[in-house]
Amino acid sequence: MKIFLIMVTALCLVCGSSCSRAAPRLPYGFMELVYYSGKDKPAERYSFFVLCEDDDGIDNLGELYLYNDMDGLRWHITSDDWIKYEEDGKTWVGSRSIAMMGDDPLPRGVYRAVLINKGGESVERKFTFDGPVDSPYPFPSFSIESGIYRTDSRYPVNHIVCYDLQGKPVQTITVTNIQGNVSELKLANGARTAALWAEDPELHISAMTEAAAVR
Repeated sequence: MKIFLIMVTALCLVCGSSCSRAAPRLPYGFMELVYYSGKDKPAERYSFFVLCEDDDGIDNLGELYLYNDMDGLRWHITSDDWIKYEEDGKTWVGSRSIAMMGDDPLPRGVYRAVLINKGGESVERKFTFDGPVDSPYPFPSFSIESGIYRTDSRYPVNHIVCYDLQGKPVQTITVTNIQGNVSELKLANGARTAALWAEDPELHISAMTEAAAVR
């Protein structure tokens, strides 16, 4: 009996120290308007990211919801599907695939983010999306031909995003020259295609060109 009690006590101590019931924290969230090449004009897509914290670590987070209560809209993103990145020691999770049916523009206004950890604890935060109706910049271009890449963008910040055969991002390169030899980019071994991602961080808008083959 003593051995059984010791084992139960030890198990409770382990669970108590590694499985807290504290809710996650969501200090900040934002949406970014992303333009993609369309038939008649650039099509709108949206990136949605939240700054997240959890006492048991980021891996303890499980689900993220985005709501527009006024228009009855909802998007659900799981930890298996979301994009995670770190910046200045802080972790962000979200998606670059928020879209409306039929490529309609996303309603501007108040949105609500709900972050849920694997223990079922949740936190929510409201924020406003007020992206411009029309882009202040012309749509950028990107091409690769005969081993030479060329970019044409008026956005203040530009990156080349590389993808593998499955279309998964494997590398992001900051553009320092508007054109040059592809070999100078020092592409990852798995990179097969690349696109130009141009952005204005202050306006929370960006544009993504179609991908071009790099090999």
